[in-house]
Amino acid sequence: MTVRRFDNKVALVTGAGQGIGFAIAERFAAEGARVIMADIREDLLSEAAASLRAAGGDVSEHQLDVSAAEQVDAVIAEIAASCGRIDILANNAGIAKEEPFVEIEDQQWRRMIDVNLNGMFYVAQRVSRLMVQQGGGAIINMASTNGLVGEAGYAHYNASKGGVVLLTKTMAIELGKSGIRVNAVCPGYIQTPLSQSIDSPETVERYIEQFIPLRRTGTPQDVAGVFAFLASEDATFITGECIVVDGGQLSF
Repeated sequence: MTVRRFDNKVALVTGAGQGIGFAIAERFAAEGARVIMADIREDLLSEAAASLRAAGGDVSEHQLDVSAAEQVDAVIAEIAASCGRIDILANNAGIAKEEPFVEIEDQQWRRMIDVNLNGMFYVAQRVSRLMVQQGGGAIINMASTNGLVGEAGYAHYNASKGGVVLLTKTMAIELGKSGIRVNAVCPGYIQTPLSQSIDSPETVERYIEQFIPLRRTGTPQDVAGVFAFLASEDATFITGECIVVDGGQLSF
């Protein structure tokens, strides 16, 4: 039987055009939510939304660069006008790139922070204002195990995700009185188009052998299930947490 925990709920998913974001949107749609998909790449977004509609999902889409505050303002205003509310925010949009610390250029540093941290802030703040008015909601921010421990070659990414972790905790403290729960998900090694563009199959195999007790990489669906749990009534007394989804990697 299909569980439908999100009937009559409106869920906004950023970075929904592919990878983890698409899996999150797919999970919410399958469980009955009205899903608004947002992504910077309109081509990926249109294809992804069409596939969920073909499967029976109640889906709409908005092209969005989360690092542009004025775009975020416009999209949230459109959603508020058309849907009247946002019950769930899956604040997922992000980028990653491997570069040695001493070689990171200023522009590259700014872009990473703009998308992964500033964009997270813009979307969460605008959505939370709507949630305060409506009397509650659930926000799940996409962090990373790289926001909890360091990894060579990812200084700008690590810094951005570390910021997301503490942003999440502060939001939980301030917004709890308004009935808004805020949590973060910290994936480890998940096989997505982004990760596959960075690492070779040989690198992935070595990484699994050395660092992942469950002896596999994660899937987007592994992460989507945690987003769905944190958005559901099963998690009504959970806020300010950073849930690690890493196959045991941080157990070492």
